Amino acid sequence: MTSEVEGLQIRKSGKWIPVKPLPDSFVVNVGDMSEIVTNGIYRSTYHRATVNSMKDRLSMATFYSPNLDSEMGPAPSLVTPETPAQYRRIRVAEFLKGYFSRVLAGKSYIDVMKIQNGGGEDN
Repeated sequence: MTSEVEGLQIRKSGKWIPVKPLPDSFVVNVGDMSEIVTNGIYRSTYHRATVNSMKDRLSMATFYSPNLDSEMGPAPSLVTPETPAQYRRIRVAEFLKGYFSRVLAGKSYIDVMKIQNGGGEDN
């Protein structure tokens, strides 16, 4: 549940926007892997936390770690002729290597994973 103390911000159109906490709610920030697996249905959000020196705020992060040798990509049930794959398939180890070695300026790594022109993989 949110502590009703501001601290989460999301990046939109180049600006940091504060997220107003709602009473009796919780926030789920979707990461890049979830965006890929859901074929873009759930979007990864560039976010940050700020500190409030007057009020305590509690955040809890939960991550999952798939087998490094497994392959990830859009779930087959979410890829149809009407909604083609938006992201390429990749080994988890290769994805993590690229993700953690990227330069933190410009394009995000999720952009590297996108299939160009909406048709077929072009890697």
